[in-house]
Amino acid sequence: MQEPSAARERSKYVSPTGPNNREFFLMLGWALTFLVIAIIAGVFGFGGVAATSAGIAQVIFVVFLILFALSLIAGLIRRA
Repeated sequence: MQEPSAARERSKYVSPTGPNNREFFLMLGWALTFLVIAIIAGVFGFGGVAATSAGIAQVIFVVFLILFALSLIAGLIRRA
């Protein structure tokens, strides 16, 4: 059995409402925002804006996925 202070310290890092989770959803929100901008620009025929927004959305989404995977792995390692 862990000490209460050690359990409290550990829960600070794996809490689903912690600051890291908020940052992940913020980044995903930006990716979705640029994706919507790209779709709207594509519908209205603004090719350059659509391509730029789509590229930014892809980069941010890939970064989000990489950080999510690293966070998931780190959480699993801490539990072991």
